[in-house]
Amino acid sequence: MTSTIPPTERARARISERTFRKDRWWIGPLFTTLGLAAFVAYATARVFQQDHYWVEEYHYLTPFYSPCLSAGCAPGSAAFGSTPWEFPWFIPYAAISLPILLLFRVTCYYYRKAYYRSIWQAPTACAVQEPHDRYTGETRPLMLGQNLHRYFFYGAAIIAVINAYDATIALFHGADGGFGVGVGNLILWGNVLLLACYTFGCHSCRHVMGGRLANFSSHPVRYWLWTKVSWLNARHMLFAWITLGTLAVTDLYVALVASGVITDLRIFN
Repeated sequence: MTSTIPPTERARARISERTFRKDRWWIGPLFTTLGLAAFVAYATARVFQQDHYWVEEYHYLTPFYSPCLSAGCAPGSAAFGSTPWEFPWFIPYAAISLPILLLFRVTCYYYRKAYYRSIWQAPTACAVQEPHDRYTGETRPLMLGQNLHRYFFYGAAIIAVINAYDATIALFHGADGGFGVGVGNLILWGNVLLLACYTFGCHSCRHVMGGRLANFSSHPVRYWLWTKVSWLNARHMLFAWITLGTLAVTDLYVALVASGVITDLRIFN
């Protein structure tokens, strides 16, 4: 007889033991939780520090503060203009870009898998007992917001262009005001390129390139783009973790130079 209980209301499968697995299944979820927590803690502290984010001499701007929008932004750092008033301490200087990037990552298909398993334990691992009585999927009001990922992608793509602009402008602010390259420039551009790999390897971008096509033969350009995005998409998890690292490294480098702890090593000019 077919069950009349809605799928979202059916009881979860029961396992009498916590797990019958003999391997160290908990290592993956543990490292995922620690990695995400470390990045969130560092990024939160830096975003609200509102200091050491801009190196005027070489035009280095950390991605955590781009675009800088507050009237309190350091002179020259607000490349796209600023508001006529200073933001209070609880509003980040990059008040538009940071929420978009946060929501883009939170709703990302890979990150959903990561924190669903490691933090929400739904499920923690295959053949491991869950702490939840019922499975509701993404049917709850808050979870329905995950479907907005495709729109956050468009915002993230625009911000990726802004980051590329920041990195480009920095190349024309060498020691004598002309073209120059320093370690900071290499770090900024490395971060931009890797962020582009993550952003444009997104499932939503792949759909934009090749979705809703009856065939590829009559759309050779879109097919070519789809194959390139598909290559990135197959490595989406890799770029998701690498870019968390490059964001932190880029921000830390700019902060150290801006605070005078280290000096930017110039390669050319």
